[in-house]
Amino acid sequence: MNKIKIIATIGPSSADKKVLKELMLNGMDVVRLNLSHADYKFCMEIIDKVRELNKELGTNVAIMLDTVGPEIRTGRFVNGKAKLTAGEMVKIVKEEILGDKNAFSISIPEAIDGVKHNTIIKLDDGKIELSVVEKTEDYLLCKILNDGIISDFKSVNFEYLKMNIPFISKKDREDIKFAHMMNVDFLALSFVSSSEDILEVNDLLIELENDHIGIIAKIENEKAIEGIDEIIKVSDGIMIARGDLGVEIPVERIPGVQKAIIKKCHLNGKISIVATELLSSMEKTPRPTRAEVSDIANAVLDGVDAVMLSGETTIGEYPVLTLQTMEKIIKSAEGNVDYLDLLDRAIRSEKEDITGLIAHSVADCAYRLKAKAIVVPTMSGYTARKMSRFRPSCPIIALSPNPETVKSLTLNFGVLAYQVDELNSFDKIIKIAKAKAVEILDLNQNDKIIITGGYPLKEVKHTNFMKIEEL
Repeated sequence: MNKIKIIATIGPSSADKKVLKELMLNGMDVVRLNLSHADYKFCMEIIDKVRELNKELGTNVAIMLDTVGPEIRTGRFVNGKAKLTAGEMVKIVKEEILGDKNAFSISIPEAIDGVKHNTIIKLDDGKIELSVVEKTEDYLLCKILNDGIISDFKSVNFEYLKMNIPFISKKDREDIKFAHMMNVDFLALSFVSSSEDILEVNDLLIELENDHIGIIAKIENEKAIEGIDEIIKVSDGIMIARGDLGVEIPVERIPGVQKAIIKKCHLNGKISIVATELLSSMEKTPRPTRAEVSDIANAVLDGVDAVMLSGETTIGEYPVLTLQTMEKIIKSAEGNVDYLDLLDRAIRSEKEDITGLIAHSVADCAYRLKAKAIVVPTMSGYTARKMSRFRPSCPIIALSPNPETVKSLTLNFGVLAYQVDELNSFDKIIKIAKAKAVEILDLNQNDKIIITGGYPLKEVKHTNFMKIEEL
């Protein structure tokens, strides 16, 4: 069982229940549904299938909905796509039309008003570039700078464009209400620029009386990088969305930005996710490039919590094989992780509270004793998240009677979360912890596990015990 989690985006290539089942059996931890592409009907069908399969397989695959946010995308095209040829002209129009090679519409038509002559426009994460040669009240006339295929709902980035539009659009508000209604586990918020954006969404969730959806802030522009410390404080996790980010900032900056954000998330005990083009070559071929393998491995070595597949599993020809490949790369890379270095990094920034001190001691003991597992009974998930922050060398088995807590831990490094009956006595905690560790892991006589948590479970607000058990 890998410590790094895998998120897979679901689309036409992976929507069939048989394919979903294979993905779940091969290491998918979280299903992502992108509301920039998927409608509510599709999302509801996938959510129902995943929950049915969770019951059938005894898994805890969580659901993440990805909002559109203040992002500009193409509209629909005749037959879903159009070929753009270098040197020819194409119009971007305010009117909502079915696009073709001559003209297409965009999701935020008022963006046209702020565009200047000679502005460079990048389509589909920079795969196609246009240059504005003429501007009117109703359209932009653009010269196509390179050949490419553009299709429905692809990203549109205008160079140096600043728009004063609200973070939560009418559609986003409805999407968040839909996420609440469907009781999803995570919301990934697109084009976050500041901590105020996150707080605005939190206020809406409070209105809906929803206190369990995890908020993942997607970092996709320079402003978000500048405000990353404050964004991390108010989010449950950060997604380094390298597609749009690589259009908004020079691509050569991405590795450094990625490493810095992973480290900041680790030091703050927040989830970090690396996304976009991790195995994009496998959309068309059954083998990854060497560069892709190194890309994933380096994220693992940096201490990331999760990695994400996008086009590879939505429209790719090999969704299951791609996920299996990612799982193998992660497994191999985890064998080279310097857990003592990650532990030392966490210790240096840890505030000296009781839970932190005990979690540090548990991680240190687990490494020195070569413990096979750390078992954490928890109501809220707090102790398990704290334990994950210290990046122990063995799995963390979190046990909770609260199903929402179990799902909330799906993305945390090294945590395997399971729902159990009420843990109402210390003896019962120890008994169930040992039994669950034996059930999940291939343990032998004399193997050691460490049990840590707060007791009484529903009464204490911090971790107050650790116990070493030899089987």
